Amino acid sequence: MTRIVIIGGGPGGYEAALVAAQLGAEVTVVDCDGLGGASVLTDCVPSKTLIATAEVMTTFDSSYEELGIIVADDTPHLEQAARVVGVDLGKVNRRVKRLALAQSHDITASVTRAGGRVMRGRGRLEPNQAPDGSRKVVVRAADGSEETLVADAVLIATGAHPREIPDALPDGERILNWTQVYDLEELPEELIVVGSGVTGAEFAGAYQALGSKVTLVSSRDRVLPGEDPDAAAVLEDVFRRRGMNVMSRSRAQSAKRVGDRVEVTLADGRVITGTHCLMAVGSIPNTAGIGLEESGVRLKDSGHVWTDKVSRTSAPGVYAAGDCTGVFALASVAAMQGRIAMYHFLGDAVAPLNLKAVSANVFTDPEIATVGYTQADVDAGRIDARVVKLPLLRNPRAKMQGIRDGFVKMFCRPGTGIVVGGVVVSPRASELIHPISIAVDNNLTVEQIANAFTVYPSLSGSIAEVARQLHTRKAQREG
Repeated sequence: MTRIVIIGGGPGGYEAALVAAQLGAEVTVVDCDGLGGASVLTDCVPSKTLIATAEVMTTFDSSYEELGIIVADDTPHLEQAARVVGVDLGKVNRRVKRLALAQSHDITASVTRAGGRVMRGRGRLEPNQAPDGSRKVVVRAADGSEETLVADAVLIATGAHPREIPDALPDGERILNWTQVYDLEELPEELIVVGSGVTGAEFAGAYQALGSKVTLVSSRDRVLPGEDPDAAAVLEDVFRRRGMNVMSRSRAQSAKRVGDRVEVTLADGRVITGTHCLMAVGSIPNTAGIGLEESGVRLKDSGHVWTDKVSRTSAPGVYAAGDCTGVFALASVAAMQGRIAMYHFLGDAVAPLNLKAVSANVFTDPEIATVGYTQADVDAGRIDARVVKLPLLRNPRAKMQGIRDGFVKMFCRPGTGIVVGGVVVSPRASELIHPISIAVDNNLTVEQIANAFTVYPSLSGSIAEVARQLHTRKAQREG
């Protein structure tokens, strides 16, 4: 029986384990924190659970008056706070951690039922490959005991951890990274979020919705510098309208506690203060000290593992998946990398990883969902494509729901009309991007999208309308 050892139990690891077990391999998953990894325990699942509460708050705050909802409150007018709905953050965070733990247990049960073995400990790859091609992985348990596993193939799926600034080290109480926020019992009164990438934007928007006064410190010209510029502009405008202090071109140099407050010093000497500070300044791959380079695994300058499109590393019999590879920090990509690795090694049919078919979502309010080629690709000439953007303000369902911000944008090839990318900015954009993802993955044309029935009224109707406009422009050019 083929022996597979997987170091790391995140999406890349546990999905690979399920595939390998299904294909008849003997599978061992080595993990030190609990299956699901950071995605389930400290990142994706917890943050999106927190955001789900924030989303309800935002929806209520922004639309209850317009939609004619009356809130009965007998508090005297002079004593009544501006906001009549509040949040119990301690209760929210207890629910967050409960759901994350339950999800981790469900994943462990799935791997075990499939025939996999789960070992608690830290795995280290031994440098020498045996003449038969097998490798050894040494597992060190929390009590210091060690066990050596022999594997025909090893998958590295060790993930990443929050990057830290030496002069702004988290203390878990007032200066926090994104793994520590779920221990808060009370809502931060004034929260400074350092970093305006996806993580920073998501938490800034969530805490603003929950009732914190938020300052977002961005070292770049705009929020979400890596996303579609039109989408980022919409989100930044929404943030500012809702009262967030967005500080562009402002690099944080240090953060320190001063009593019950935090002082953040910027590179230009300015000092801003708040009750709490969340550091969201990127992540570092968990690739140090586990024997990779000694085993011939090539690492990039960033510390990420180099892989090809079927998840192979530079060392024979060693594969890698997930955030430790630096491909896309997405659970869906990690899972696909892990599955591809097992399909490839175990001789099943496999298609190389296609990053242009990856759909991604920023869970702010509104959400930003993307797939395929981007506006940056078009602007830089990497692909010749026609673009149409349709504001949601024109959509009848959006009007009914009081949705003012957002749009649908689609990219297609000029000659064929084949859809090559798209952007959706709206509530639940993560759901609306799917038909565009299907179009990109299957080389569908705007004509095919335009001719498919949509429900009236629906937000998805805007996807068909954009396709119709692209098809009309194509026909006009050909005419």
